[in-house]
Amino acid sequence: MEDQKVQKTQYVKTDLNLLLECLKYQMDCPMSQKEALITIYSICQQNSEASEYFREIGGLMFINDLAKSSVHCIVKEAALFTLGIIIESNVYCQQTLCTPALFEDLISFLMNKDSGVNLKRMSVYVILVLVSNNKNGQTYVRETGCIGLLLQLFRTTLSIPEINLSDKNINQCYQLWSSVCSTLCACVNNPQNDNQNICCSVFSYAKEWLESCIEPEIVRPICSFVGLTVANNSYVQKYFASVRGLDTLAKVLIKLMHDSCMSHSSTKLAVVVTKTLDACIANDSAMGVVLAKYHTVSELLKLLPNDTLDTGEKISIILTIGHCTEVCGNFLTTSEYTLNCDQIILCNDIHVLQLEH
Repeated sequence: MEDQKVQKTQYVKTDLNLLLECLKYQMDCPMSQKEALITIYSICQQNSEASEYFREIGGLMFINDLAKSSVHCIVKEAALFTLGIIIESNVYCQQTLCTPALFEDLISFLMNKDSGVNLKRMSVYVILVLVSNNKNGQTYVRETGCIGLLLQLFRTTLSIPEINLSDKNINQCYQLWSSVCSTLCACVNNPQNDNQNICCSVFSYAKEWLESCIEPEIVRPICSFVGLTVANNSYVQKYFASVRGLDTLAKVLIKLMHDSCMSHSSTKLAVVVTKTLDACIANDSAMGVVLAKYHTVSELLKLLPNDTLDTGEKISIILTIGHCTEVCGNFLTTSEYTLNCDQIILCNDIHVLQLEH
């Protein structure tokens, strides 16, 4: 068994050497280069040892240079995607390529008017894997101004309130926008950092999207972005509340609750919105007073007994209700809270018993 493993590893190394040579000697044949790149990333995907070996033989830097120098769009796209796959599978490859110079190259791809949507998507993907769980990457994305460009793409890539994903052009733009949302989430999280304060500049745009569209394709990415951007950051939480973001989330929850009796997806989406609301008030429960006028606790109490929710989702709802009612015994005497404090104690007791069983 051990001999087979060694033999397989040797085959992989031989293949990677041959593929690298193919890349080098097929500079005038973009289709051959694309096919070689596809094979390389299929080998290196989720294979840290293969990625590390490819780095050792100079393949990583060659593809990096190829992405910059090739005049063929299909080669640029394939090269960037291959870089992303290799970086994602091996932390040493991530460290090797995580430099301000690469971020500046990616900025140039994103700003170039001749870059197609797919090339921009590949560029954003590389940014995503560079900043994921990487403090240095999160610093460089800020210092090079790359995060500002991502925020611009967040604001401008989609300009319509309705999402018709059956339209190929709209679908491509949506895929780019969704990738930007994921990358912004990675920019502010693990570890949390100053990028949170920068990202709050687009909260008003996020709010407008939520006001005009409550489709899952829009709500989920925005809730992920908002939830991670406000997490454990009182300044950003207050800013979100100041642009009436809490009001908007509460209204979205009400709309989803009205749909939830007929739609399983609306129920699940309501939980996503609930978790985001909780992140927005977790560090300052006094901000929960904003939610009282929308009877948010009453809506959450209606959501809690839903049989389609799993234990984790119910716990999230209970925690949110807890943060919403945390101040009801101090200085809040609104009808929302005085009405529901006894209810929530009873409801918590019932569901804790259910969860224990």
